[in-house]
Amino acid sequence: MAEISSTPEDWLVEETFTVAAVARRVGVAPATLRTWARRYGLEPSSHTYGTHRRYSRSDLAKLVLMRRLISMGVSPGDAATRAKTHEGDVQISDLIHEVAVAEELVTAICSAAESLDREFIVMALRKELEEYGVIHCWQSVIVPVLTIVGKQWELTGEGIETEHLLTELITAALRETVSKEFVAVNAQPVLLACVGEELHSLALHALAAALAELNITTNFLGARTPLSALSVFVTKTAPPALFLWAQLSENGDPQLVAGLPKVRPAPKVILGGPGWNPQDCSNATFVGNLQHACDEISQAVGA
Repeated sequence: MAEISSTPEDWLVEETFTVAAVARRVGVAPATLRTWARRYGLEPSSHTYGTHRRYSRSDLAKLVLMRRLISMGVSPGDAATRAKTHEGDVQISDLIHEVAVAEELVTAICSAAESLDREFIVMALRKELEEYGVIHCWQSVIVPVLTIVGKQWELTGEGIETEHLLTELITAALRETVSKEFVAVNAQPVLLACVGEELHSLALHALAAALAELNITTNFLGARTPLSALSVFVTKTAPPALFLWAQLSENGDPQLVAGLPKVRPAPKVILGGPGWNPQDCSNATFVGNLQHACDEISQAVGA
């Protein structure tokens, strides 16, 4: 039997995709692709193996653009008109610049999260953080998105994968802000920690990023930080301020605040999160939002 060899021309044959494969990549149901083909003419263009039609890479790019435009609030008809004339890859940065207000971006990110469109979410968060800063992005985009996704999970019991993906991507975007080089205004880092068994640390990441924008360095201890660890850091690093986060009431233990070591100069103790009862912690400052936390910490470090 003669050996079958391939030639360079064989390698140039364009890859094509089935309806099922395209549906997975685009993030819609196969029935939706058939509807778009029937109503708007976004049909597969390649023929292989008889009469079966398959999608080309160009077709796939058009469908990705179609779905992302709809996620941004564009009507299906207008989205299809743009998609059919599109050539080349989809430039997400160009799409995101079309979003006019934060409410539209919230809707777009929620839709992208349902489709598990990681790339769109990352680009959208980076743009918002770079152009408007952490506090605006947190209050106008991130918190509304998480609220919508959380309510959806409460109502239906579905979407935990969406919430996990969002949390991962938001955390990564905020950490990118922290990792940028800057000249610190504080000689000793501010200490940030979640107390007790607290696992919800996303707000702490937002605070660390917002402080980095103010050129304030931090030591980020994260979730489930015990009193013993707090005590070591307070004693060894002499932080000008100490921010403790408690999302759940069982973690906002006033005895933890009372148990902090007595050092000189004493750090300013700032509490955040709904898990605290401010009346039980008279020696600490309670803050109700990200801006307030940044203001108190900036005052503590003399910035």
